Amino acid sequence: MRENRLRILWKDDRAALNGWLAIPSGFAAETMAHQGWDTLTIDLQHGVVDYQAMVSMLQAISTTPTVPVVRVPWLEPGIIMKTLDAGAYGVICPMVNTREDAQRFVAYTSYAPQGTRSFGPIRALLYGGADYPEHANRTIVRFAMIETAQALDNLDAILSVEGLDAIYIGPSDLSLALGCRPTFDDVDPPVVQAIDHILARARAHGLVAGIHNGTPEAALARVARGFRFVTVSSDARLMAAGAQQVVAKMRAGAPAPTGSGSY
Repeated sequence: MRENRLRILWKDDRAALNGWLAIPSGFAAETMAHQGWDTLTIDLQHGVVDYQAMVSMLQAISTTPTVPVVRVPWLEPGIIMKTLDAGAYGVICPMVNTREDAQRFVAYTSYAPQGTRSFGPIRALLYGGADYPEHANRTIVRFAMIETAQALDNLDAILSVEGLDAIYIGPSDLSLALGCRPTFDDVDPPVVQAIDHILARARAHGLVAGIHNGTPEAALARVARGFRFVTVSSDARLMAAGAQQVVAKMRAGAPAPTGSGSY
């Protein structure tokens, strides 16, 4: 079976640089994958990506060594299993709030006897290899999102679930849950404390901690603190930011208009 480069990076205590895909396009995913990201996460929870678009995006990512990850919409067995059958090598599951949630998540992503995943890895066999069923349980990576006050209350119980590999912090949802303004990087003090607590407890349980970031500077600072999976921006945000820079420079350097038109 194809190795999961995420596990190789983490074995060496190296951080994975993750890109975020919100544009439902195989070509956009392929373009991002060729830029050198360690992993790319297709977001099925928020935005406009549907399942069929996701499959095309996974195929596009497969043209590179980049590891394909998917954030599923919710803790629901059908979509989790179909995502894995399509070839995702990592699954990020939102709103894991209790130990029971985490146990269900691990079960849905694992073949028997460890779990209850139904057998049918139709594209996963093409991506992972003919021996995928023998090695899938210990190759794919399972991220539980910690983003609510309830999850914080149950943190150690969640982190103690066997088979869970990592946690992923959504700073905006965590901020809202703690009565603060939603943001990625410049979070309010109660959220800073919560993030530090989650990171410390994850490391104590031997799990990898990941987090969403808005800028490279924030991501690098969090890597220095111990995060080993950092997302920086998204395809949509990067496209908009690049376009804004070009337009701003052109507008600033444009000669005074002499006729009609906006340029």
